[in-house]
Amino acid sequence: MPPTQAQELMTMQPATCTPDTPLYDVARLMVENDCGAIPVVAGPNSQKAVGIVTDRDIACRGVAKAQILQAMTAADCMTANLFTVKPNADLTDCRKLMESHHVRRLLVTDDSGNCLGIISQADIATKGSEEEALALIKQVSRPPGTPSRYAQAA
Repeated sequence: MPPTQAQELMTMQPATCTPDTPLYDVARLMVENDCGAIPVVAGPNSQKAVGIVTDRDIACRGVAKAQILQAMTAADCMTANLFTVKPNADLTDCRKLMESHHVRRLLVTDDSGNCLGIISQADIATKGSEEEALALIKQVSRPPGTPSRYAQAA
């Protein structure tokens, strides 16, 4: 039976970095952990989620802007506008949130905002139902500016 809640689907205890982590180290964490996103937490002794750095962020906010990559940190490239869910969030609600905001990842956080895990589009594609995966891929991949299938329901 496919998972029905975020906590059943999420990657637990993902590799994290802090805002001052050198961008090179963030990229190295992606390679070492075979992932395309690293949650950014407030500090070395805090798991409070403050952002996320994706491989696309590095390419578009660093490399494409011809920045001096050796001097850049996670804070220079991270997305601070996070979309998060609680561990008991329903998988359908997670998918709808990803679809409506065109995001491929959600952080799973506790009531204090601490990062507990991450749910990716790939997690839904490999662990969820085929219907959930197909719906997510179609909606997240639609061209910007085209209405979400949820726009009519609002």
